[in-house]
Amino acid sequence: MDPSLLKERDAFLKRAKATPVIESQKRKAKPSDKDDKRAKKPKFKSESSSAPMDYKMSQGSSTYKFGVLAKIVRFLKSRYQEDMNEPLLLEEILNETKQLDINSKMKHWLATESLVSNPKVTVVMEDGANKFCFKPKFDIHGKKDLVKLLKSYDIHGRGGIFREDIEESLPDTEKILKAVSDYVIKVQRPQDKKEVLFYNDRYCRFSVEEDFQKLWRGVGVDGLDEAKIEDYLTKQGISSMDATTLKKVSKVPRRKGKQKNRVFKRHNDHLQGLLQDYNTTNVGENKTS
Repeated sequence: MDPSLLKERDAFLKRAKATPVIESQKRKAKPSDKDDKRAKKPKFKSESSSAPMDYKMSQGSSTYKFGVLAKIVRFLKSRYQEDMNEPLLLEEILNETKQLDINSKMKHWLATESLVSNPKVTVVMEDGANKFCFKPKFDIHGKKDLVKLLKSYDIHGRGGIFREDIEESLPDTEKILKAVSDYVIKVQRPQDKKEVLFYNDRYCRFSVEEDFQKLWRGVGVDGLDEAKIEDYLTKQGISSMDATTLKKVSKVPRRKGKQKNRVFKRHNDHLQGLLQDYNTTNVGENKTS
């Protein structure tokens, strides 16, 4: 290699070592506002790790609202069954039912809509505030009221009353029914096994011979309507059902005729001209005299 080139190379390396070198570092970009917001956002847990939200039990759902209402009605009914039916404020009811965690919107709905329009709740105004208590189907408080109610149903032809309605309205129903067993007839409906109570009128108590009872029970009328029963009775020569049916009589419209002049009777027409006014005659004689 040419020695002159080697000298130039060595001189260049010496100069390069003697000269200080400043490395240019890349300037970091300033983070934008969007990046700051993204960095500040809390990291939520994944949906798989968090428990699923029950929308039916949230305070805005209708299922939750009516669940709260049903709990209040059951509480008021239990108080009535224990012979404690004095009206309570909404806050007192919520405290007794342990439902103080409901929001103000729910309280407003209970106080102004649901409890006011509920057929099982009575609203009583006291000291400018609404109070609530249970409203039974029948206003009865003892055995005399029960017998009177059943008798009223019997007289007006309304039939019987469900036992469950009596139990709702009358505390200690079983004990009272035993005390008035002579005035009550219990019948169980075959379709739903519900027990119906009827009034046992002592004036209608009579004994029927066993032979007639067998004949009565031996007649099967299942699946027959009134038309088929009436047709059967007609074939047997029995027409007593015709007397029980009400016949509609069509009204005959009246014809509007011309109104005739009314003729009034005149009395003593045959004596006309023969009557004489003596007062005028006497006056005339006095004048001539």
